[in-house]
Amino acid sequence: MKEKGKRDLAFGGALVGAFALWTALIQCVDVRPVGQNGTNIGFAGFNTWFHELTGAHMGLYAATDWLGLVPIAVCLGFGALGLAQLLKRRSLLKVDMNLILLGGYYVLVILAYLVFEMIPINYRPVLIDGVMEASYPSSTTLLVLAVMPTLQFQVDRRAARPGVKKAAGVFVIAFSAFMVLGRLVSGVHWFTDIAGAVFLSAGLFLLYRGGVALTDKR
Repeated sequence: MKEKGKRDLAFGGALVGAFALWTALIQCVDVRPVGQNGTNIGFAGFNTWFHELTGAHMGLYAATDWLGLVPIAVCLGFGALGLAQLLKRRSLLKVDMNLILLGGYYVLVILAYLVFEMIPINYRPVLIDGVMEASYPSSTTLLVLAVMPTLQFQVDRRAARPGVKKAAGVFVIAFSAFMVLGRLVSGVHWFTDIAGAVFLSAGLFLLYRGGVALTDKR
C-alpha cells in the first residue's frame, strides 16, 4: 500500500509538472491573435482547425454546464458525510483521514479554478452571453475529472456489495466521458484548454490517492 502511494504521488507530481509545461508552451508556441477581439491563442493553427471542425453547439454547452452540478453534489455529499462523522465522534481527529484529505483536495481544486479565473491564459473561442470568459483550463472538465474519480474511489472503499461498486464505476466513466467529449465538441473551449484540464485533474487526483494510501491505517 505504501509503495503504491509513493508511485501515485510520483505520477501525480509528474502530471502536475506536465500541466505546468503545457501551460508554458501554450504561451509561446504558434501564438497568434486569432481569439475573440484579437486575443492571442497558443497552438493557434491546431486550435483554430479543430474549432472550425467542430463548430459551436450552444445546446450541448448548456447541457454540460447544468450537468456540472453533479460533481458539485458529490462534493457536498462527502462534505455532509465528514460533518456527520465529526458530530458523532466529536473530534476532527476521529474523522476518517481519507475524508479529511478529500476536503483538502476539493479546496485545492477550487483554488486552481479561482487562480485561472483571475489570471486568464486565454479566452473562449466564442462569446458567452456577449462576454469574453477565461477558457484555460476548462473549468468544467477540471471539476468533472477531479471530482468524479473520488466518487468511485470512495464507493470502492465503503460499499460492501460488488454490484454497487460496478454501478458506480460505470456511471463515473460514462458521465465523465460524456462531459469531456461534450465540452470538447461544444466548441466553447480550445482543444488545448481541455488537454490542460486533463493533465491537472489527473495529477491532483493521483496526489490525493497517494496521500490516502500513505496515511491509511487499514
